[in-house]
Amino acid sequence: MNKLSVSSLTCEYLQNPLGIDVRKPRISWQLQSDRRGTMQLAYQYQVSLTKNHFDLPLWDTGYTKCDQSLHIPYEGPELSSCTRYYYRVKVWDNFGRESDWSSVSWWETAFFEASEWKSGWITPNPEELAPESEPAFLLRKEFKLKSGIQSARIYATSAGLYELYLNGERVGVDLLTPGWTSYHKRLQYQTYDVTEQLNSSSNAIGVMLADGWYKGNLAWEGKRNTYGDTRGILLQLNVRYLDGTEEVIVTDHSWKASTGPILFSEIYHGETYDARLEQIGWCNSGFNATNWKSVVVLNSQLTNLIAQENNPVRVTETLQPITAFVTPNGDIVIDMGQNMVGRIRFKVQAPSGTNIVMKHAEVLDKEGNIYFGNLRSASQTIEYITKGEGVEEYAPAFTFQGFRYVKVEGYPLHDGALPVVNFVGEVIHSDMEQTGIFETSNPQVNQLQHNIVWGQRGNFVDVPTDCPQRDERLGWTGDAQVFIRTALFNYQGGPFFKKWLRDLKADQFEDGGVPFVIPDVLPDSESSSTAWGDAAVICPWTVYLVNGDKHLLAEQYESMKKWVEFIRQQGENEYLWNTGFQLGDWLGLDAKENSYIGATARDLIATAFYAYSARLVRDAAVVLGKAEDVRHYSELVSGIIRHFNLEFITSNGRLTSQTQTAYVLALVFDLVDGKVRERAAYELNEQVLENDYHLTTGFVGTPYLCFALSNNGYHETAVKLLLQDTYPSWLYSISKGATTIWEHWDSIKPDGSFWSDDMNSFNHYAYGAIGDWMYRVVAGLDMDESRPAYKRIRIQPRLGGAELTHVKAVYHSMYGKIVSAWTITEHEVQIEVEIPVNTSAEIILPHAKLIDIQEGGGPLTASKGILSKTQALDGVHLEAGSGVYRFNYPNVRGLGRVYTVETRLIDLLNDDCAKEILENYAPGITKPNPTANLKMKTLNELTAHKRAKIPQEKLLDLISELNQAASAQYSLR
Repeated sequence: MNKLSVSSLTCEYLQNPLGIDVRKPRISWQLQSDRRGTMQLAYQYQVSLTKNHFDLPLWDTGYTKCDQSLHIPYEGPELSSCTRYYYRVKVWDNFGRESDWSSVSWWETAFFEASEWKSGWITPNPEELAPESEPAFLLRKEFKLKSGIQSARIYATSAGLYELYLNGERVGVDLLTPGWTSYHKRLQYQTYDVTEQLNSSSNAIGVMLADGWYKGNLAWEGKRNTYGDTRGILLQLNVRYLDGTEEVIVTDHSWKASTGPILFSEIYHGETYDARLEQIGWCNSGFNATNWKSVVVLNSQLTNLIAQENNPVRVTETLQPITAFVTPNGDIVIDMGQNMVGRIRFKVQAPSGTNIVMKHAEVLDKEGNIYFGNLRSASQTIEYITKGEGVEEYAPAFTFQGFRYVKVEGYPLHDGALPVVNFVGEVIHSDMEQTGIFETSNPQVNQLQHNIVWGQRGNFVDVPTDCPQRDERLGWTGDAQVFIRTALFNYQGGPFFKKWLRDLKADQFEDGGVPFVIPDVLPDSESSSTAWGDAAVICPWTVYLVNGDKHLLAEQYESMKKWVEFIRQQGENEYLWNTGFQLGDWLGLDAKENSYIGATARDLIATAFYAYSARLVRDAAVVLGKAEDVRHYSELVSGIIRHFNLEFITSNGRLTSQTQTAYVLALVFDLVDGKVRERAAYELNEQVLENDYHLTTGFVGTPYLCFALSNNGYHETAVKLLLQDTYPSWLYSISKGATTIWEHWDSIKPDGSFWSDDMNSFNHYAYGAIGDWMYRVVAGLDMDESRPAYKRIRIQPRLGGAELTHVKAVYHSMYGKIVSAWTITEHEVQIEVEIPVNTSAEIILPHAKLIDIQEGGGPLTASKGILSKTQALDGVHLEAGSGVYRFNYPNVRGLGRVYTVETRLIDLLNDDCAKEILENYAPGITKPNPTANLKMKTLNELTAHKRAKIPQEKLLDLISELNQAASAQYSLR
């Protein structure tokens, strides 16, 4: 039996995508093997026009020596539109094995040219049905087909939001189609396989059409008609018969229009549905449409049409209410038990004309009443009027709400109570594949991860929105860039961000400036702030790192450059950004009274991000082989860093802005080094300690705060920050019952009152960016960034504290499943690692000794798949191939201590190999002390900056020498 196999084939990230317009689609696959250390040496990739006949393939790579299994482009004959292509893969490995062919997968193309659209845009005749009419439009057409249908596809899009029906049945399950893009430049259309829904005789197509993002209310000033003032539909049905002939049904003058039961529908405000106005059979053939109106064909463009790029929005989960109760104000309220985004579906049996109203909200106030204040002008109200004919069922079609609680009015009570069994919550978001799992021994940290995931689900509704409940729900660039690395761990967001970044590129201004929100619906004057516009650079680079998507990086490269060059043109000094409007450290807690902008100098933040984006553009130039740009941006980065130090570092090595965020950015963006870096790390740590392990950072500083601490010798402080549960902290909201991430650290204050109504979302994912640090540092699941997409993995768990005795991260990368999990007891450390086939890893087992490690129940020396072993000061470093590894070794430290530079030195005080070196630096330090407390006191004096008996800059030298001594000693044992 061959235990090498190929699985999980995808095309453009998707399994069997229906209706793409990529001329050279890229495929990826994963490998399975029963042997550790398996690597792909070569592949063969075949494409055929028939599923079961590859004898004469359309294209065959033949035996191709290559270890890549991601984003392999099709390079065969030019593809045809509206055609299905089948493909399969086989591989050869480093053990001389040849796999069987994979199972067959496929992709299907849509239209490559605008001329292939035979349809026209239609809308109800404005003389008969006003374009500004609030009710959703119904449009229909009857048609006849021949017998012998082989296949049929509908291609459809709209100006507005549409739902599609065929012969009385809904077509597909996607919601809020065609999605939200920069409509004038890029409008998605969807492809539906309707072969099984057609009859070999009479048929009828029906479309429901609402305002949606196209012409409905957007943003907080009541703005409407952002993209146009007329709804429209464009639809084409292509039918192929067994005899080889084809027939096309199009949108044209022959269609009819009316209104129906949806009297009102808005993204922010909800939906009103009068079931008495339902037109039974309106999307069936034979329906009497005598009173329906005519349609007109619009002169709308077709050149902006693109096939669906991202994952569609769908119902991904259902939740049952946990209870219904009566508030002190006498309202009947349903509690879903989870702040969710989506809709309520309910059943009801009541007399005709019964008016049921549901108002959605996120939280209760301190008196226990439902709280609507933070919705601002958004109504979030669903109204349903019964027709009175048995059991009726309803869920809104063209809106979504952010809510945990629902106030219900008018619903018939049973024995004086609301029958919650008749209500269900449908969770709605872009239907991305979940890729990440993170769990710990600490229930509050687990709840934090739960909140991060639910915050992402609620705000990834076709675009990465800032909030899902109030009159905003916009694609804020700053929120997206700070959260993207966390987002891409939790879900496969390749298609999601590919589509959004193409809109960013489309909406970017000619001078390189970037709007605050994408798609851009705000005035042009509201744009181009640092950390927000930097999404143009940070997001494509992050997608490249996580998914290895070099094609997207190349596609966005000019946009990335334009943003950096935009900054370069600001002000008089090309190496500083100290002009224009900046949002600064948004919502920083050190802000002045009545200000949203934190205390960190905005020009410091702007220049720091300028350096970071310039560095990433340089790195992208390296990846893309643009040598001249590498030189150009290398010089630019050096100049920015030099001027940053001149402008923002005093002669004594202190930052001019004494804030947590200032120190964080200087450290994580590598803007300082040597003594200045050491002092910056020390000052940051001191600020956190002096604030009793609380943060003061806003949107800009928070994502990087724990990285700055952990990566500069203060991991213990970072862990204590994570575990802090009093305001302000990540766990404070959990102590208040949060089930998603809040916009403000004190959205609910300790006394139960609320932050201001004007901007107080309880589902706002930005502060959930802490997840990235939890996964990569605490769990230790990271990568060597020179080998993107986790081709070379770095596993380095940071064992920590009595409150964290177990941590596990699982990530389903494009190569396969990666696991980094650790458990510590008083006496033992257990670490589980899984490395997918066709990748390798560096594994660092913290504070372990080679002679003590067991793997899989046996000595490490007998472990297969381990390519090298090295003893180092921080533990044992291993080079490993693919496979599952289970390590265990004695816990020499016990519980309750987080491993930092200082704790390493403490351990070395008890290690003979280190004493001589320590004595050279600090005579007497290794002599026995009367108590452990005195020994700790001496160590603190050794390592403290302000009382240094040993110069701080010598610490790394000390560590290096101790490392060499330890390695020499351990290798002799």
